[in-house]
Amino acid sequence: MIEVIQGLPPFVAAFKANDVITGKDYDEIINPVVEKIYKEYKKINYLLVINTPLSNYTIQAWIKDALLGFIYYTQWKKIAIVSQEKGIVKFTNIFGNLIPGQTKGFMMDHLWEAKEWISK
Repeated sequence: MIEVIQGLPPFVAAFKANDVITGKDYDEIINPVVEKIYKEYKKINYLLVINTPLSNYTIQAWIKDALLGFIYYTQWKKIAIVSQEKGIVKFTNIFGNLIPGQTKGFMMDHLWEAKEWISK
């Protein structure tokens, strides 16, 4: 399940992943928010707080995630991924060198820092 994180600037697409994540979560929650921000601001700041094991992402969710990244490939301004898993944070910091914009991984106990960084 994906929920929108409230209280951030309107140019930030912010989500929290809990329990099982499906393609429907992307279709109904993530994609409409990202599309709206893109249409209004032309660049996207994206925050994802991963509060579930990656094994809880269905294959459809992985496909939708890849498509989202591809569709807006040059429109990402900042991407912040927050997790309790050091491996996810490390992967985010390495992978970020391969895409336009700034990408940064944060540990869960630095969520406040991620919110501050993505909001600028």
